Amino acid sequence: MSNPLVQAFFVGRAVAEVLNERLEVALTDALSEIGKFDAEAREQLRQFTDEVIERANRATEAANAGQSTTSGGEPGFGSIDLQAEIDELRAEIALLRTELQKYRSSSV
Repeated sequence: MSNPLVQAFFVGRAVAEVLNERLEVALTDALSEIGKFDAEAREQLRQFTDEVIERANRATEAANAGQSTTSGGEPGFGSIDLQAEIDELRAEIALLRTELQKYRSSSV
């Protein structure tokens, strides 16, 4: 190979082939890592969902067990009127707000 132009051509071709192979390996590795990350994320999400559902089921069972033991034969004793409870809490909050305003105005 005495011709430098032919030598440059083959060197350039070899560089392109090596770069192409390394790029292919890097891209394959990157896609493999993304696939592993996706699989791990899906598995963690599945485990999280299973744990949430399991805890919710246990809480439901505990609530049902609590209602059946606290009712003691009286209908409606174990059930709570949620609206009445909310109204009572709102009344307590309003009372606390007025007391807090009185305290702030007397301390100024």
